[in-house]
Amino acid sequence: MTALWIAHVTVTDAEAYGRYAELAGPAIAGFGGVFLARGGRHVQLEGNDRARNVVVRFPSVEAAEACYRSPDYQAALAHARNASVRDLVIVEEIG
Repeated sequence: MTALWIAHVTVTDAEAYGRYAELAGPAIAGFGGVFLARGGRHVQLEGNDRARNVVVRFPSVEAAEACYRSPDYQAALAHARNASVRDLVIVEEIG
């Protein structure tokens, strides 16, 4: 079953977050991740609004989690940790 990686982000340091984005894209693609939404227009109806919302489809929950835990993604994430406030969840899609 495919899975969605859903991130809600407030960027606090655009330069550092840009370095994260440059490195994260290839790391995500390396695990079969395909971006479906990346910071586009959104409407916040409930909960905490974050200016940037990202949705990536992976082949499976396992692939999405392996990507997150991979050395390449963790190296990218090091740039985002002090440059953003993020929520990230992996959700299995309905078949």
